[in-house]
Amino acid sequence: MKKLLQNKYFITNLFVIFVVFSSFLFYGYSSGITTKTRKNGNGCNCHGSSPTTSVNVTISGPNTLSIGQKATYRVTITGGPLVRAGTNIAASNGTLSIFQGSGLQKIGDELTHTSPKSPSGGTVSFDFEFTAPNTTGEITLYANGNSVNGNGSTSGDQWNYAPDFVVNVTTTSVEEEKIALKDFELYQNYPNPFNPSTKISYQLRKDGNVRLKLFNLFGQEITTLVNDFQKEGFYEIDFDASKFNLSSGTYLYKLESNGISEIKKLVYIK
Repeated sequence: MKKLLQNKYFITNLFVIFVVFSSFLFYGYSSGITTKTRKNGNGCNCHGSSPTTSVNVTISGPNTLSIGQKATYRVTITGGPLVRAGTNIAASNGTLSIFQGSGLQKIGDELTHTSPKSPSGGTVSFDFEFTAPNTTGEITLYANGNSVNGNGSTSGDQWNYAPDFVVNVTTTSVEEEKIALKDFELYQNYPNPFNPSTKISYQLRKDGNVRLKLFNLFGQEITTLVNDFQKEGFYEIDFDASKFNLSSGTYLYKLESNGISEIKKLVYIK
């Protein structure tokens, strides 16, 4: 009888340990995990054994930084179940940092979600900052994203890696010093040429009224993409040329903020 009671006690304790350990895994993963990017891990294999192309994960932001320069970047997750989504972000060099309220936390040298984030318009995004190191060369930003169904288990969840994002770190030139004096930086659209959609991104270094317009080469306005007061930070606009019945050719996009403007060209090929 005594031996039977001892066995029951052992089995009960083992069950409690299993429940506690399972809860730790569930809540630990739901509150973020690191070492899961191409840099030093095997991806979000807790959400599936291998990546899937039905989940699209991208990194966007400036491709070139000066030594020690800080800029804002964004990880975007679409596709899959997408009831909620999380991420892990790493860099080959330099320093990653977070915004308050971004839904990210820093663990060691990497970033991960504080809890899985709900989508807005079919997209989950996480903004973060990256500071270039004090040496020139190519830096790689890594990320993955998990798209989960929120059923309380990992069954049916999916994930994928983001394409590695290369940042060229250069010495500060006279031209870059001029750019740094502006209240914003307008980036080249990507892809370019494009058909039918492309992304136009810019970074505001100061709050202000922002207007982003598209023109043809004769200076005729086609549409206004942005006309709003915006806080400092990184912004990305999706432009779909098929909505405006445009013909193939070169067009201009112009960003204005705080009395300063900049124009870049984009090429549409049907």
